[in-house]
Amino acid sequence: MASMDSSLRYLRYSLTTGWSTVDARVIGESRLRMSVNGQEWLSFQCTHASLEELALGFLFNEGVIQSLAEVADFRLCPDGSHIDIWTYRAVHRAERWTRTSGCGGGATHDQAPLAPVPLDPASLDPARLIAAMNLLQEVQEIYRETGGIHCSALSDGERILLKCEDIGRHNTLDKLAGHILRANLNTDGLILLTTGRVSSEMLQKASRMRVPFVVSRTSPTHGSILLAEQAGITLAGYARREHINIYTHPERLKSST
Repeated sequence: MASMDSSLRYLRYSLTTGWSTVDARVIGESRLRMSVNGQEWLSFQCTHASLEELALGFLFNEGVIQSLAEVADFRLCPDGSHIDIWTYRAVHRAERWTRTSGCGGGATHDQAPLAPVPLDPASLDPARLIAAMNLLQEVQEIYRETGGIHCSALSDGERILLKCEDIGRHNTLDKLAGHILRANLNTDGLILLTTGRVSSEMLQKASRMRVPFVVSRTSPTHGSILLAEQAGITLAGYARREHINIYTHPERLKSST
């Protein structure tokens, strides 16, 4: 099993200084196989961290389980290459998984349900969404050292409550969901931040976590905008130092000068 990161020596070429040798860390890549009730379901290509949360969060985000109370036991093998999960009731593996867009090679169930979020009165200044994204950039330790990794987090607008980094942007949301399940965290009013593009399957996972705000450093897709409108989620993109685009449900935000 690959470690979280590895040391590497490579060559760098600069137009001004020519060739140089660089010693650096690169992000590790692992494969995790998941079995449910004795049947192998699928494999994740991921980083070697929060593997239990990844598997549990995936099952939750795909609507296979509704809470941790449905899980009888779960065991990660010592080398981190395989996780076995047992549930109290019978669950059925989807006949077809859709290969998700983007890096990390994720999968999603074609019929995974949305979980609509109540449309509460305006409660947050949009400036807090920008501030929260700036906080996310500050806590990306692995990205600063290695690059090549996505990060997603939960914030209350003042601080980062949970964060997960992974080579796959979908994996970061599944890991977050796993941490939410194990901590029994109430996500009412929280902001889901992500460095990756928000596609329809990313929005689907966010709706399962019942977060009212989803904010990306980059763009949403048309499919995710349609789903966010349907799910009652305020979807924002291109959150940068001084501006942010609001694509759905701006009525949840206070007026800001």
